[in-house]
Amino acid sequence: MKTETVTASELDLSLVHALQVRPRATWSELAGPLGATAATLAQRWEHLRRGGDAWVHAVPGPGYSRTRCSAFVLLSCAPGSRARVAAEVCRYEEVATVELTASARAGLLLDVLTPDFATLARLLTERLDTVPGVTAVDCRIATSLHMEGTRWRLRSLDPAQLARLGAAGARESADAPLSEPDALDRRLIEALVRDGRLSWTALAESCGASPATARRRVRRLTASGLLAFRCDMAAGLMGGLVPVTFLGRVAARDIGGVEGVLAALPECRLAAAVTGPDNVLATLWLGDVGEIQRREAHLAARLPGLTVTDRLVGLRTAKRMGHLLDEAGRRTGTVPIRPW
Repeated sequence: MKTETVTASELDLSLVHALQVRPRATWSELAGPLGATAATLAQRWEHLRRGGDAWVHAVPGPGYSRTRCSAFVLLSCAPGSRARVAAEVCRYEEVATVELTASARAGLLLDVLTPDFATLARLLTERLDTVPGVTAVDCRIATSLHMEGTRWRLRSLDPAQLARLGAAGARESADAPLSEPDALDRRLIEALVRDGRLSWTALAESCGASPATARRRVRRLTASGLLAFRCDMAAGLMGGLVPVTFLGRVAARDIGGVEGVLAALPECRLAAAVTGPDNVLATLWLGDVGEIQRREAHLAARLPGLTVTDRLVGLRTAKRMGHLLDEAGRRTGTVPIRPW
């Protein structure tokens, strides 16, 4: 079946970039920097959201890794089983992201988020190991994250527009003490995982709380670093970028510096230190396949101590942070992540 082309106006792209910076900003707050009325922005966002072309959602914040577990799992699949296995693992709430790759060794690349190592162990040994068609499970536990999706930007806004968005768009500090979410916190989080732009009134009504309580609880969760928000969009709106995940090896003393260089690349979506024989993992969204070798050559010149051991080219993302995607990258449904 031919995939329908996704198109977006310049205003749409600017709107998505603005929401990447300030995911829960009001339309009136965004109107000035984007040069459009609040009503126009609300209308354009509703069009994008209803079509599955863009969405705002809650995700684990920068303080998540202090007490929880983040891992990357490479699944080898029997011939002819890759799509079937992908459909099965998309159903698992612990599996946040599912990428079908061009690799025979790692036909599926999974981002896994669990509240603890015991849950990760059960997922690996009792569920993924037993999925029909899976021939090998290789888990790399993240020990640090220098770059992840909440910090990736579309680059549609100019510096003046970004300046007008103001300091309120900066990431909140993660200095508030972390506390275990209670039942109300979890209801609020789950609602925001589905729709991160719910108004305080709608969020409160859906969770049995007052708007003031909902606002206070969510702000506490974000200030502690346990919760964050991000805006995602269909791959077609970005011009068909090619996701490539590089696995590499570097001396332990140099990992921090390598992650920093990788995270500074504008096309870097993810940079992490991981366990295993390949102790660095980075995902870049490149303009075309030809850029893979050019980018690797650039990295070799900048980071002579880094040895790239594998390159996993993404063919299709079936699920991203709990949201199911069609072949054009549009959101079609949600399997809420519950790693808190």
